[in-house]
Amino acid sequence: MEHTDGCDERLAAEGEVAVARLAMDSGDLPHAADHLADAMTTDPQLPELHEALAELWARAGGAEAARELFPLDGQVYLGTVVCRAHVEAAAGDWDAAVALLASAIQYEPGKPWAHTAWLGREDLPELVSPDAVAQAVMRAAGTLPDPLPEELRPAVQPFEDFAQAVVARHPDHPLLLAVVSGLTRRLGATARAVELAEHAHRLAPEYLPAVMLGNALRAHGEPDRALEVWEAELARDPSDTYLAVDIAELYGATGRPAEGLPWLDRVLATEPDHPKAGPALHGLRHAVDGGTAHLVALVDHYRAHPEHDYAPDLLARLCRRQPWLGMVPGATEATVNVLHQVLKSSDTGRDNEITCTVSALEPPSSLLALHLALPRATVEYRAVLDPDPRLPLREVGTRVWTYDGTDPRPAVAPPSASGAELVRGTAEIVWPSLPAAYDHAVRLAALPLDDLVGVLAHPPAPREEELGQALLAHQPELWVRAVQSFACLGIAHHRTDQPWEGSDRRRVLLDLLLGSEDWVVEAAGFALTAIGWTHPEVRADIAAQLRTRLRYSAEASQRREVTVLRSVCTLVLACPWLDEADLDLARRLIERDDLARAAEPAEEDEHREREAIEQAKAPAPAEAEDPEATGGRAAQEAEEAEEALEAEKATEAEEAAEPKPVAPRPGLLRRLLGRG
Repeated sequence: MEHTDGCDERLAAEGEVAVARLAMDSGDLPHAADHLADAMTTDPQLPELHEALAELWARAGGAEAARELFPLDGQVYLGTVVCRAHVEAAAGDWDAAVALLASAIQYEPGKPWAHTAWLGREDLPELVSPDAVAQAVMRAAGTLPDPLPEELRPAVQPFEDFAQAVVARHPDHPLLLAVVSGLTRRLGATARAVELAEHAHRLAPEYLPAVMLGNALRAHGEPDRALEVWEAELARDPSDTYLAVDIAELYGATGRPAEGLPWLDRVLATEPDHPKAGPALHGLRHAVDGGTAHLVALVDHYRAHPEHDYAPDLLARLCRRQPWLGMVPGATEATVNVLHQVLKSSDTGRDNEITCTVSALEPPSSLLALHLALPRATVEYRAVLDPDPRLPLREVGTRVWTYDGTDPRPAVAPPSASGAELVRGTAEIVWPSLPAAYDHAVRLAALPLDDLVGVLAHPPAPREEELGQALLAHQPELWVRAVQSFACLGIAHHRTDQPWEGSDRRRVLLDLLLGSEDWVVEAAGFALTAIGWTHPEVRADIAAQLRTRLRYSAEASQRREVTVLRSVCTLVLACPWLDEADLDLARRLIERDDLARAAEPAEEDEHREREAIEQAKAPAPAEAEDPEATGGRAAQEAEEAEEALEAEKATEAEEAAEPKPVAPRPGLLRRLLGRG
C-alpha cells in the first residue's frame, strides 16, 4: 500500500499493531509477528510498535525464543529483518543486531532504522566486536550514494555516530578506521574521512586502507595526493586492475585524460575483456577527442559485451544534460520567447487573451506549446520568407501540418484516448542516454501509426505530477518536444519485423524528417539517430537522410532564420559515421550560431519580446501564398555560378505550379565549407 504522508503511514502502522495485538490475545504469535513486521516497514519509530514487540517476545518466553517468530531463512522481508534486529538487541547479541540494522540501511537508506534507543547506548561500543562493526559498516555503506543526498543523511546519521563511537573505543583497528572513513565521507565529513583513512593507512599500508584514503582525498579536493597513494599501492601490488582503472579515470576527472590512457592500455593488454577498463577507455578517449565517436564506440562495446554493466552507467554519465543525448533541448522561436515572458507575469492565467505578431512564419509546433499554456492566445505571422518552410524537401506521404495561408492546421486526426495516454505516460524531458531512451519507448511499439503520428500535432497535457505541472506553468514547449520525440521513438519500434529498407517505420520517419519545417523534423532526426546508435547496419542510410536535411537547412539559413538548424546540426554531430564534410559543416553552423547569440545584446532581445506581446495597433500580416497553390523550389538543382543565383530566384518566384520539394543549393554550401 502506498501512503502519501507521515500521517497516513502512522495510521497504517497503528492499524497493523492493533491487528497484531488481537492475534497475540488469541495466541497466534506468528500472525502477530507478521503484522508487527509490516508496521515496522511503514513506521519504524512508532512507540506503540515497540511496546507491542516487547510484549510479543515476553509472550514467546523471552527474546531468545522470539527469534523463531522472525526467521531469516528463505524469502525474508525488510520489516522482519528490522524486528529481528530489535529482538537480537533485547537478547544481548549486539553484533547480530548491528549487522541486521546495517542490512536494512543497505536496502532502504531513507528509513530511520538507526533511530533506535539501543544503538545510542553509551556502553554499546564496549559490547560489540570491532570486526563485526567493520563488516556491518561495509554492508551499510557499500551501496550508499557517494556523496549521500542531503535528504537521506538524517536517517543514516545515528549509525555513523555509533560507528564513530566504536572507532573511539578501538582507535588502532585499521579495518574499522578504513571502512568508517567511507561512511563518513558519504555523509560529507571529508576532512574527518581523510583523518581516519590516513591513520588506517599508517597502521596498515595495504590495499583497503590505500583505496579508502584515495577516495577520501579525492572527495576532499586533493586528487593529486589520491593519485600518489593509489599509484604507490599499484607499485606495491600491480595485480589490482580495478585500481588502475580508478587511477585512469581520476586523471580524466582532473582534466588530464591523456595521462590516464596508458593505465587502461596496460590493463587491457593483460585482460582484453576487463569489464570496466574497456568502457573506461572509450570514456577517456571521448574526453581527449570530444565529439560522439567514442560514445557510439561505447554503445557498440556494450552490444558486444552485455555483461559489462559499467558501460551503460558510464554512457549515462557522459550523456547527462547533453542536448538530444540526454535531454530534449529548448526552443528558440520568437513565439516561445513571448510565451516565457507572459508566463513570468504573476497575473497570467489560462484564460488570458493574448495576441502577438511575429515577423516571419515559425514552426507550427511552437503554437502547440503556446496553446498548451494559453489556449486563447493568437499569433499573426507577417510573412513567409524564402525558401518556403511550409514545403517538404521531397514528396512525402505523411504530412503533419497543412496551411491556410500562414495559419497551420493539423493534417492528421487526433490519436485515440488510450494511445494519447500511453504516450503521455512514456514521454520524458530527460533520459540516461540515446539507447536508454530508445529502449524506454518500446512500450509504444504496439500503438498504431495513426496514434503515433496523430500525437505529433495533438499532444496530451503534461502528467499530473510536480514536474508536469511545472512544465505547464513555465516551459510547456519542453513537454511538446518530449511528446514528439518519444512518439517518433515509438514509430522507430513499429513493425520491427519488417526489414529496415522498405519498412513502414523508415518511410514515416523519413517523411517527417524531410517534411515541412517544424519541431517534428527534430523529433524524427532524434529517433533516426537513436536507431543508428543501436543498429549499426542502417547507419549509412540514416547518414544520407540527415545530410539532406542538414544541407537544406544550411542553405536556407543564408536567407532566413531556421530555428531547427541547431538541433539538426547537433543530431548530425551525434552521428559520427557521417562524412567529415558534413560533420565539419555542422560544427561551423553551431559556431556561427554561438557567435550570433553572443553578439546579440540581451536588452534588444527583451525589447523584441515586449513588442511582440503588445496586442493593439499591430500591422496586419502580409498576404502569404498558400503552399498548396504556389510553386516550390525545384529539387536537385544543378551547380551553377554564384552570380546567377539572384536571376534564378526572380524566375522561380513567378512560377505558380503545384509545390515541389526544396533542395539545398550546392554553391552556398561550398561557401559554408570554405570551398569556393
